Amino acid sequence: MDNTHNTATTPPATGTPGAPDDVEAPLLARSSPPPRRLEIRFTGSGSEYFRIWAVNLLLILLSAGLYLPFAKMRRIRYLYANTLIDGEALAFHGDANKMFRGFVLLAVLTLIYTFAGSFSPAAALPAFVLLCVVWPALWRASMQFRMGNTSWRGLRLGFEGSMRGAYLGFLPIYLPAAVLTALEPYVSGPSKDPGINGQWGFLLALGLLGLLAPWSTSLLKRYQHQGYRIASERGDLQVATRAVYAIGAKTVGMAVVMLFVTIMGTVVIGAVLSLGHSGKIDGQGNGSYFGIAFVGLIYLLGGSVVLTYYAARVQNLVWGNTRSETLQFRSNLTGLTVLTLKNWVLVVLTAGLYRPFAVIATARLRLESVWIETTSDPDTWSATPSLRPTDASGEVAGDFFGMDLGL
Repeated sequence: MDNTHNTATTPPATGTPGAPDDVEAPLLARSSPPPRRLEIRFTGSGSEYFRIWAVNLLLILLSAGLYLPFAKMRRIRYLYANTLIDGEALAFHGDANKMFRGFVLLAVLTLIYTFAGSFSPAAALPAFVLLCVVWPALWRASMQFRMGNTSWRGLRLGFEGSMRGAYLGFLPIYLPAAVLTALEPYVSGPSKDPGINGQWGFLLALGLLGLLAPWSTSLLKRYQHQGYRIASERGDLQVATRAVYAIGAKTVGMAVVMLFVTIMGTVVIGAVLSLGHSGKIDGQGNGSYFGIAFVGLIYLLGGSVVLTYYAARVQNLVWGNTRSETLQFRSNLTGLTVLTLKNWVLVVLTAGLYRPFAVIATARLRLESVWIETTSDPDTWSATPSLRPTDASGEVAGDFFGMDLGL
């Protein structure tokens, strides 16, 4: 029987004789070029920044605070001009006059809340609710203004987060206060004393806030980093909420240890100061020494150990998982606690004059711990048409409430 029709359909052999058919795949993978690494360098100088800081401080004092947005613009421009990514500096194009209008808006909201609180505690609640309602919108406006007025290699950055995402991000930390306020008329406290019940309510709200804060942090960081863009690159961040909770749990554990260290240190330092003052520990007026020691150690260890531990872990988690189609960010921030301790000691010893040098040292450590890996050439990137945000209402809000809303 003729079997030629069977052999005619046999596929031709591919690859190396005697080798598996998929041998070409790993060979192609090995031949692909590795990602290009874009280093981040910070070239700021403490002495240069000291002059900017001193002039800003003087003008803020002379203008009764009205120079604040102009001082912030000078600070941002200096820090950006000294932040080099692959040898090219960032640039800030914000308009100080628009930032001033944002400052006025925040000042008005703050005055409303302050006067309402001094007039009546009941009147302060609606003012505080108003501030909470507008705050996510101001935060989003801040991100749009900051990113929309930042450029690298002539390309404007941008922020495209939605208004809905901003409010959802803040929702978990708003829930405790909202629930307690709604249930207060219907739930009696453990005591007949309204003041004691108020303290229990505050502790309950604080506990709920601590439980929900990592969830809110996760939502806000995803919202923030997924809204970043430059040219055709769109940011993406995939971080599990449980990872943020793990960092929060470790931070709480560290806070407990630091509290124990604070108590022990308070006893020792307070006793030494008391002996030096009156020759005995339990002398009249010596209690203030123990109070000063406790407050100082809480401030020092809380700010330089607990908060820096949390900040470093969150930066490494968030920036280490931020990517776009051709970009991958990496972060390996270490040594922040030691640097912060050193900065705080020197700030105290110099009566605050070391503050500008501390800012520069911290910025250098945090920025240079981040790098970018890219599979594309930034020279081929081109600007995409978009509306340039001009609303600076939320820009001053970030610094006003002590939040870092920038890069």
